[in-house]
Amino acid sequence: MSSNPALLDVGQAHTRHTEFAIVDVRTPGEYASGHLPGALNIPLDRIARSLPELRRAAEEKGLLLVCASGTRSQNAARTLAGHGIPATSLTGGTSSWSAHGHPLDYPAGGPRNVWAMERQVRLTAGSLVLLGLLLGLLAHPAFTLLSAGIAGGLVFSALTDTCGMAVALGRLPFNRSR
Repeated sequence: MSSNPALLDVGQAHTRHTEFAIVDVRTPGEYASGHLPGALNIPLDRIARSLPELRRAAEEKGLLLVCASGTRSQNAARTLAGHGIPATSLTGGTSSWSAHGHPLDYPAGGPRNVWAMERQVRLTAGSLVLLGLLLGLLAHPAFTLLSAGIAGGLVFSALTDTCGMAVALGRLPFNRSR
């Protein structure tokens, strides 16, 4: 098993997208804010539950995994490779796809304005660090442990290329489908 998934850049993906079953691994809210034409939404935290369907799709057409920037789709590709399912990740994700002028599809209700998960994590982590510092100064020094805990979580997230905060935020109502 290779630890580095196959990658396709936007130019290659645009000319070959009909050769793939396209799977968007972002949250339903992010998916509703615009996705590649024909993409199916299977959030990263639900990949393991969808292995039989993904295995069939990979055997029929091949899988092209997509997220906002390419990081989550590469993680999903590595997860699938661990189960013997080959998949390709779109470099740069939907951000790069739309930046190159390619169209995005939207659900029947129209596009939703949902922040990308990375942005949500940065806002939440930064807010919690500031809260811990303020409460540590104004209420009790022990509240600075909140800031230390968030810092430790960010280091762990970087070292493991996972993000528990993103999983938790993905369960919030605005990140779910309508």
